[in-house]
Amino acid sequence: MTEDSEAEGNATGAADLTHTDAAGEVQMVDVGDKPDSARRAVARGEIRLQSSTVAAIRDDEVGKGDVLATARVGAIQAVKHTWETVPMCHQIPITNVDTDFDLADERVTLTVVVETTGKTGCEMEAIQGVTTGLGVVWDMVKAVEKDGEGGYPNTRIGNVRVVEKEKRRVE
Repeated sequence: MTEDSEAEGNATGAADLTHTDAAGEVQMVDVGDKPDSARRAVARGEIRLQSSTVAAIRDDEVGKGDVLATARVGAIQAVKHTWETVPMCHQIPITNVDTDFDLADERVTLTVVVETTGKTGCEMEAIQGVTTGLGVVWDMVKAVEKDGEGGYPNTRIGNVRVVEKEKRRVE
């Protein structure tokens, strides 16, 4: 850690950042010399909803249509297009995407698993899948989630995180 970063309270000095050059300019990391490896990332997050909304999702009674099927498509599309929306992400060959929804009393939890074989990881793709999938859930249920003033006082997306990351040699 440099003195400047310590003085500013940063945990990482600029020299440790992989997406900046020596002058501090943003750059994409060159992964060209790295060997291919099999990679897997799992991300998870949740959307808090009214229990009546979760029941409507469970019973497929939301006016806009099948919430989970639509959110699944949105999550998969987001995984495939991460490189277009996250500036320093490489375009990677996605070999598999799995989505799993868990409905509880006042929340829907989405887990997204992404697999690839390549030179860089796929955790950003998994995170994008989770956040977009949950955003689609919100969009699909917003009419029933609104309060009397048209707001969403209790609806929120949160607890988004990478829960697993694997890397193994390709043989």
